[in-house]
Amino acid sequence: MPIDWAHPDGPAFGLAVARRKATDPGARVGSMVFGPGGPGDSGVDRVVSGISRFSPEISRRFDIVSFDPRGVGRSNPVTCSGDLLAQRPSPEFESQADFDATLAYNQRLRGDCRARTGPVFDHLDTAGTVQDLEAIRAALGEAELTFHGSSYGTLLGAQYAETYPHQVRAMVLESVMDHSVSTTRDFLRSEAAAAQDSFNEFVKWCGSDSNCALHGRDVRTVWQGLLARAERGELENPAKPGTPLSSADLVNGIAFKKFYDAEYAGLATAIAGMEASRPLPSSPTSVAALPPTTPVFCSDWHLPVHDYREYASLVHVMNKTAPDLPYLLPIHMTAACLGAPTANPQHRLEAHGAPPILVSNALHDPATGYPWAVSVARQLRRSGVLLTYEGQGHGSVTSGPCMENAVDSYLIDLTVPPRGTSCPAVAS
Repeated sequence: MPIDWAHPDGPAFGLAVARRKATDPGARVGSMVFGPGGPGDSGVDRVVSGISRFSPEISRRFDIVSFDPRGVGRSNPVTCSGDLLAQRPSPEFESQADFDATLAYNQRLRGDCRARTGPVFDHLDTAGTVQDLEAIRAALGEAELTFHGSSYGTLLGAQYAETYPHQVRAMVLESVMDHSVSTTRDFLRSEAAAAQDSFNEFVKWCGSDSNCALHGRDVRTVWQGLLARAERGELENPAKPGTPLSSADLVNGIAFKKFYDAEYAGLATAIAGMEASRPLPSSPTSVAALPPTTPVFCSDWHLPVHDYREYASLVHVMNKTAPDLPYLLPIHMTAACLGAPTANPQHRLEAHGAPPILVSNALHDPATGYPWAVSVARQLRRSGVLLTYEGQGHGSVTSGPCMENAVDSYLIDLTVPPRGTSCPAVAS
């Protein structure tokens, strides 16, 4: 693929693509391209390992194709110094000096990553990946694109529909990012609200289900106790015995990850185990390194913060919105993007002439909150068809027969579910 689609005859890079052929060639509809999430997920790994997020009927009727987006996996991956990545400053700024130090670190890291990655580093945004996707469609020999995007892959799908509305056959956008959220404050507030909603669902489940290891207890009080221990550097990391777990990694690495699959029983057991563990001697903690693919996010999201005072105000908004989940991952990403250029900033979606596009979301999604799906469906106007899963989790298209049948009928036969369709939650 051209590194820069504005110069299609210029330098190129290799885009890794994988295909799993339809299991019933006689019933084959065509190829369906899966847009991976992240940013940073490998679509090739998804296909090679056997995609579990699609129903057996989709695997029977479609060749499932995916790829490693530019800068990811086998497609000219973003490469940076491991030592430099490990030196990432804490996003818990306490002064203007901390803010300035992070700006300087970000600039140094970008220079290192650019030098190691090559010229594709400056062309990682989703608008470029849209052109890669169009080239994949043409290479597959498909007159129109059948596409399923999940999480960050929904940004790719939506922008493809905007750029090539008449090339879309069918498109599912699952767990939807709303790229029209224009301000840093609104972005962080909406992300915090989605995560806190999932924590509230977890607490509600613990109060009603005897399978919860914290059943009958004040879950929030237990959790706040763990946060306080982590803040003091006294909470042992279950995955690394003898080393302390930071409060940010407790929130993002333990709780938030479990919300993706609504894995409430596992989270309750983990919390109970950590509460019962012996405190470590108080010691400083560090936050986990962000993935090298963070520049992909920075190139798509313009989230300016002008100084420490504004940053502290944004942290306050997040912590007020999500009091049980301080220093959620989105504030880490915002700090990591300080000073970075944004090639593909937010804008309202305009996909005039596109066919019906299925927008699928759980009511309680920790990462892409339900209001984002409502907003994207509205921006798509006549093309937007919202399919609601009345349960929890990040990803929902195979959550029970109602969801599965609606998505399969749309992808296979182009049968669009009635507007306002909701599917009941299923027991996990």
